[in-house]
Amino acid sequence: MHDPRIDKLANLLLDHSCTLQPGEKILIEAFDLPEQNLVCALVEGAAARGAIPVVEVKSVTVQRSLYQSATEESMKLCGAIELARMEQMQAYIGIRGAANSSQLADVPQDKMALYQQHWLRTVNDYRVPRTKWVVLRYPNDAFAQAANMSTAAFEDFYFDVCTADYAAMGMAQEPLVARMQATDRVRIVAPGTELEFSIKDIPVIPCSGERNIPDGEVFTAPVRDSINGTILFNTQSRYQGTVFENIEFTFKDGQIVDAKANETEKINALLDSDEGARYCGEWSLGTNNRIRHPMLDTLFDEKIGGSFHLTPGQAYEEADNGNRSCIHWDLVLIQREDYGGGEIWFDDTLVRKDGRFISDELQGLNAGL
Repeated sequence: MHDPRIDKLANLLLDHSCTLQPGEKILIEAFDLPEQNLVCALVEGAAARGAIPVVEVKSVTVQRSLYQSATEESMKLCGAIELARMEQMQAYIGIRGAANSSQLADVPQDKMALYQQHWLRTVNDYRVPRTKWVVLRYPNDAFAQAANMSTAAFEDFYFDVCTADYAAMGMAQEPLVARMQATDRVRIVAPGTELEFSIKDIPVIPCSGERNIPDGEVFTAPVRDSINGTILFNTQSRYQGTVFENIEFTFKDGQIVDAKANETEKINALLDSDEGARYCGEWSLGTNNRIRHPMLDTLFDEKIGGSFHLTPGQAYEEADNGNRSCIHWDLVLIQREDYGGGEIWFDDTLVRKDGRFISDELQGLNAGL
C-alpha cells in the first residue's frame, strides 16, 4: 500500500503540473531515489488516466563516469538518443534524490561543458518549450542533513511544502504580475548590494506548481544590457557539484565584469563557458513562505519567502531577453530582516522592504512570513 502522502504528490504531478490526458506519452526520469514508490505511483497513475508511461532510472555515479570520459562524439550521441526519445513525449517528470550532491565536483570543467552543450542543452531545448514538464527533488538522509533536520522531520516538511495549495498561491501572485508588467526600472538594495536594471516589455510569468515542485515564484528577465551595479548573494549555491558562497558580481551594461566567491577561479571558469554566461536570463521573486531557510537545493532555495534570484545564463522562451547560454544558474538573495534586510523598488516606488510587500494589493503574498 502506498504512503498516502506519495499518492497525493503523484496526483498533483500528473493532474496539476502535467495535466496528463488519455493517449499522451510521459517520460518519468528518476535519479538515485532511495526507493521507487513515487515512480510506481506515477506509472500506475498515468496508466489509470489512459496515458502511456515510460521510465528511465539513472545513477549519478554512472553519469559521473560518462561525463569524466566525455568526448564531443560521445556527448553528441547521448544527446541525440535522448532527444529522439523526448520528441515522442508530451509530458516529463524528473525526480532527483542524489545521496551525494557533490558527486560531480571533480569532473573537469571542459568535460562538463561538453555535456552541457551537446547533451543537456540539446534535450532541454526541446523539452522545456514543447512538453508539459515538472522537476522535483526527493527526500533522503543527505537532503535532510543539508536542511539541518532529522530525516523524519524533513519528510514531513517536504510533503507539506510540495503539496501546497497551488491554486490559492496562483491567485495571490496575480497582483504582483500586474505590477511587474507595468514596471520599467527595478532597483535593489541590500547589504553589499546596489543594483539597477530594466524589465520593460519582458513577459512576467507566475509559477504555482506547474513546472517545479515545490513552487512559488514570479519571474521575468532583465533587459539584457541594462544591469548595472553590484550584488552580494547571501545564500550558498551548489552548481555542478561545487558549493559556492559569498558570490559577488559587478555588472556593467548587463555584463558581469567582475566575479568573486570562495571559489573565484572556478566561478569565472563557469562564467566563461560561453558569451551569454556573463549576462542574465532571469530575475524572479520568491513567494513560497513555507520555505524560510536555504538548504543548498535550488528548487527549494529559489522559492524562499522574502527572497529573489538572479540568473546568469540562458533565458526562458516565455520571458525571453534574447540571452543564450549553456549555463542557467539561479542565485538567491534573501531580504528578510533575519538575513540582513533590503529593499526592492519598482520605478520610484518601494514595493518590498525586508522581504515583505508594502502595498495593499500585494498583502496576500506576505501570509505566513
